[in-house]
Amino acid sequence: MDTLLQKIAQCRECIANLPLGPRPVVAAHPQSKIVIIGQAPGLAVHKSGIPWDDKSGDNLRHWMQIDQATFYDPKQIAIIPMGFCYPGRGKSGDLPPRKECAPLWHQSLLDQMNSVKLILLIGKYAQDYYLGNKTERTLTETVRQFHNYLPDHFVLPHPSPRNNIWQAKNPWFGELVLPELRKHVRQIIRD
Repeated sequence: MDTLLQKIAQCRECIANLPLGPRPVVAAHPQSKIVIIGQAPGLAVHKSGIPWDDKSGDNLRHWMQIDQATFYDPKQIAIIPMGFCYPGRGKSGDLPPRKECAPLWHQSLLDQMNSVKLILLIGKYAQDYYLGNKTERTLTETVRQFHNYLPDHFVLPHPSPRNNIWQAKNPWFGELVLPELRKHVRQIIRD
């Protein structure tokens, strides 16, 4: 795993398409129990080099009901975004994650983690990549049907503060989905 993480840290596969240059942000350990697969680092994470080191990370930790020490312990939680580097800014937010990372690195990382009990698929990019045509017509419907993807995958929307409007329109998410997420996370971390 250490050798693989060093190779990822030195990756220059899409350097020509990264406005701030490569800075892969990933965390994994052979004993990781939960894998978080989100989109790509934002600007704040690119600067700090710490995954989910922003308001989205605060929200995600709140959703999971875990503290920072647990979240950043790679023996507990691996963080493997769809794109490892900050993709740059678009008209309405960050650009989509680069498409090179997942096919190049994900399976090699997952193959070295033998204790994974659950993979959180955060957002449409991760859900489309890992679930393919098993997703529902929209992200909202996929998340509403979260139980269909258990016990291996737990599907979530992105925890960005920009999605607070989505959460307000979909109160079932806080009432039904988050309690189940917390139950699964608590059980896996406790074991």
